[in-house]
Amino acid sequence: MQAARGASLSDVSDPQPAQTRPRPTRYRALVALAWLVGLGVDQVTKVLAADRLSDRSDVPVVGTLLQLHLTRNAGAAFSTGTQFTVVLSCLAAVATVVVVVIALRARTVLWSVALGLLLAGITGNLTDRLLRAPGVLRGQVIDFLMLPHWPVFNVADVCITLAAALIVVQAYRGVRLDGRREERS
Repeated sequence: MQAARGASLSDVSDPQPAQTRPRPTRYRALVALAWLVGLGVDQVTKVLAADRLSDRSDVPVVGTLLQLHLTRNAGAAFSTGTQFTVVLSCLAAVATVVVVVIALRARTVLWSVALGLLLAGITGNLTDRLLRAPGVLRGQVIDFLMLPHWPVFNVADVCITLAAALIVVQAYRGVRLDGRREERS
């Protein structure tokens, strides 16, 4: 019954030996699912934010803890490097290819989800840079989530942060991309 349902708890907490692990197709599908869901939520929320928050003051969601505040960011994190938008776009395109190549080797649920979310975050912001004003490779990223004392961000940024956390967990646990555990001395 467990094999018929897909991912088992042992796949998340204790990787299976390579000989008994399911085919790579399952993990690639999980990467694709995490990517499509993350990218879809990111793009839909950006369209809604641009449409409904333009020319509007901050909208409290959870008091002053979380507010909606529309900004357009031509730079990187913390709006740094705004004069390097084309370079940032090219780096994001390269990063997309690198993550796809690495994701094809994932053989655990957590690695697959992490790499799918990372891909969603990178391509979410890259999509803005490709399709939004002022033009291709120079587009501004839509940011709209605001926390106190933190730069305004978006769902793509959340995906990247969650991916980083999952990657750290897997590294701490010593779980390689292929699902094998590293020997600890």
